Amino acid sequence: MKATVMYAPTTPVLGASASVVWPPRADGGGAAPVLWSVDAERQGDVAARLAVGVLDDGEKERAASFVREADRRSYVTAHVALRSMLGACLGIEPAAVRIHREPCASCGGPHGRPATADGPVHFSLSHSGSVALIACAAVPVGVDVEAVPRPGVVREVAGELHPRETAELLALPEAGRAAAFARVWARKEAYLKGLGLGLTRGLSLDYLGTGPATANHPAGWLVSDVVAPDGFAAAIAVQSAPAPAQASTSSDGEHASGEQLHRA
Repeated sequence: MKATVMYAPTTPVLGASASVVWPPRADGGGAAPVLWSVDAERQGDVAARLAVGVLDDGEKERAASFVREADRRSYVTAHVALRSMLGACLGIEPAAVRIHREPCASCGGPHGRPATADGPVHFSLSHSGSVALIACAAVPVGVDVEAVPRPGVVREVAGELHPRETAELLALPEAGRAAAFARVWARKEAYLKGLGLGLTRGLSLDYLGTGPATANHPAGWLVSDVVAPDGFAAAIAVQSAPAPAQASTSSDGEHASGEQLHRA
């Protein structure tokens, strides 16, 4: 089993010129991600000012469609940061980055994963509440950030995990289950988004573990925890070997995290 690295994301200064070494390399010579974290509560005002000149028409229309101001603020902050990161990686202005949706591999519809035709950059975006996590890499990558859920959500959803993970949760004192659940859920979503499958792949199929360190790395991937604000858990999955042909199907590269977690 490969060693797990705990990633600490950078908090960018939105509007400032971002310096990114591209493509990034890990200490061991393998692929490494550029990883940013932003918070709409602290950076939303700056992002809103930048959005006029940075976001494209589709993003502006999407932002305007949100009923809740908090949701609009989170979306704008995340997408301004995403464009800033992509621009820095590609060496172009954030507003010049062309983001499109690939066709859905399941149905052919226009709602596949987001991508850019401006260069060989893979990216992933996840947000939960006001917090967003964004990664770019030279290989397929997936990220996820989750707010620690209420105990009732854990009781409802824990049975959907791998049987060993469900057993691990049940063996914990109830006070520790929610944080452990958020950890494993973030790991799973990051991995499934990296694969391009999203939640269309059963959550019970892959064992990643609920403990403080990832217990297993699926073949061809490194799944690692990411330092997150209090009350959140986050993870990143980076491809370390070519994916099997059957793994290339669709999912959103952006995910408003934890939809299932907030059902109860």
